[in-house]
Amino acid sequence: MGRLFGTDGVRGVANADLTAELALGLSVAAAHVLGEAGTFEGHRPVAVVGRDPRASGEFLEAAVVAGLASAGVDVQLVGVLPTPAVAHLTGALGADLGVMLSASHNAMPDNGIKFFARGGHKLADELEDRIESVYEEHRTGAPWQRPTGAGVGRVTTYDQGLDQYVAHLLGVLPNRLDGLKIVLDEAHGAASRVSPEAFARAGAEIITIGAKPDGLNINDGCGSTHLELLKAAVVEHGADFGVAHDGDADRCLAVDHTGAEVDGDQILAVLALAMREHGTLRADTVVATVMSNLGFKLAMEREGLAFVQTAVGDRYVLESMKQHGFALGGEQSGHVIILDHATTGDGTLTGLLLAARVAETGRSLAELAGVMERLPQVLINVPDVDKTRVDTSAELSAAVTEAERELGETGRVLLRSSGTEPLVRVMVEAADIDQARSVAGRLADVVKSALG
Repeated sequence: MGRLFGTDGVRGVANADLTAELALGLSVAAAHVLGEAGTFEGHRPVAVVGRDPRASGEFLEAAVVAGLASAGVDVQLVGVLPTPAVAHLTGALGADLGVMLSASHNAMPDNGIKFFARGGHKLADELEDRIESVYEEHRTGAPWQRPTGAGVGRVTTYDQGLDQYVAHLLGVLPNRLDGLKIVLDEAHGAASRVSPEAFARAGAEIITIGAKPDGLNINDGCGSTHLELLKAAVVEHGADFGVAHDGDADRCLAVDHTGAEVDGDQILAVLALAMREHGTLRADTVVATVMSNLGFKLAMEREGLAFVQTAVGDRYVLESMKQHGFALGGEQSGHVIILDHATTGDGTLTGLLLAARVAETGRSLAELAGVMERLPQVLINVPDVDKTRVDTSAELSAAVTEAERELGETGRVLLRSSGTEPLVRVMVEAADIDQARSVAGRLADVVKSALG
């Protein structure tokens, strides 16, 4: 797997790349590293452990629990809940560590491990590097220091997590959702119970699809990576709009009443204006990534809002927000972080706040999202190439230079290796969709030939 930690924890094919042994070893290493860092000083450590519904999460959860308890950490099992719920509960319960087992939007055979520090915050890069280093040291022969007797961790089930998290979400809403009809696509994932419960208790009439997880159907033709079912359902039911989550519900995309997609950039734009109106958009600034559509930047400038760009990955958005004290940030893919109320992207919270804005203004989502015009953008994922050479290939560099010359000031090119999957992403923006497709297709061919 190369470096174990990517941009969003450790991921791989469950029971092939991500084995029970790896999950156990990383959990023990995390306990040791956080102990060395003083996180557990003066008290018996506690961890919150949750997962999405993937079948592999059952054995991986057992391995993580075994690792933590064997290292002297008490474990609170919260069961199947969204990633942001596990992060929230880590903070709310005063735990020293949170662990989420999920591969987010990836297909069912994959799984992943994300660690949260005290307060529900993602671990800093240096802590992840140290965990990986300690894991490798002990995997190759150095013995663990193991507690015995009363020193081993105890494992209990925490049944109040869902209700506690839903209460938190409802406490954030500025107004109720009465009168709205909303279709929810839960991707057969971790929010299949949470999201319908929250929207219904907020007053919305809801229709749910993709809300019957069986351990094998997560993200299968549904959710934020497959919007076709949601688009059809919104139109069929005459709904005001639809909301789609991914497998662990840290993302939110939407569909307006006509069946048109509303992406993360548009959601950010709508929420930015709402927060400015309510006086909660600190420094009148929004943080987004280099993948954001040029139309988003132009819209923010037109509205008098500042726009800060980061590298791709919600962790980098979050780092910038925390460093400068900004309140709102996110990604085109639907990761939206409202830092006053969440420590990570929260798809259910985002959907609720989007619905609250529709209810508050009486305007349709289509009208609200029209604050920005998306320039044509083509994204091609090129699999089975050496993504480590994307920044060093002379052939690829020359092709990018030529593409940028052709597009001029009316477009842009972005090539990057995925942080969670073995592929290279080719993104091209242009004023004309045909030109964007042509340039992106040629660059994808070069990626295949140069890096294949």
